[in-house]
Amino acid sequence: MPHHVKYAEQMSALSSNPQVRDALGLSEKMTSLNGTLNFITFITEEEEKKRQYSRVMLDENKDPIGVITLKDVDWNKRTCHMGTWIGYPFWGRGYNALAKKEILAIAFFKLDLKIVFAGAKKTNTRSLKAQEKLPYISLDKGKEFPNDLEQIEASSKKTLVFDSVKFPLKKFKLPQEKNSAFPKKSSFFVSLR
Repeated sequence: MPHHVKYAEQMSALSSNPQVRDALGLSEKMTSLNGTLNFITFITEEEEKKRQYSRVMLDENKDPIGVITLKDVDWNKRTCHMGTWIGYPFWGRGYNALAKKEILAIAFFKLDLKIVFAGAKKTNTRSLKAQEKLPYISLDKGKEFPNDLEQIEASSKKTLVFDSVKFPLKKFKLPQEKNSAFPKKSSFFVSLR
């Protein structure tokens, strides 16, 4: 779902949780309601400039559970960086893999990108393990893409493990429904539209 101020209070509460805020390296000011409203304004402007594509992740009850973003879109190289955070109450429920599958379908089939990079702080073992579970991701690609790694480390001010997903995708199935990458039988639902 596109970002909207109607989600601001819930998103602020989710991102303010110390497990999420600390993993993302955000300040209390950034995760406050005002900080969240500023983020929504920023991300809306970035989308209009076609620099980012960001969505609020909604669960089966249409409640916000996190954010997933394609950022630093380079239209010449057809690349971008992917960032995700999920609210602490929703960790371990499979939403990460579902959201990544949906956003990658958008990246490769709607935006016609060729490579999506996924970085995680070396100290964020939870994110690293989550990425290792994805069968279509190529792990530790920093040496293959040193300039891209340097760019994202500079913007995040963190040392990262740098993974990538290239098109054509191996071990990745096309969306099975017209509006979602997830089958109807799935016990999960993550809406990004």
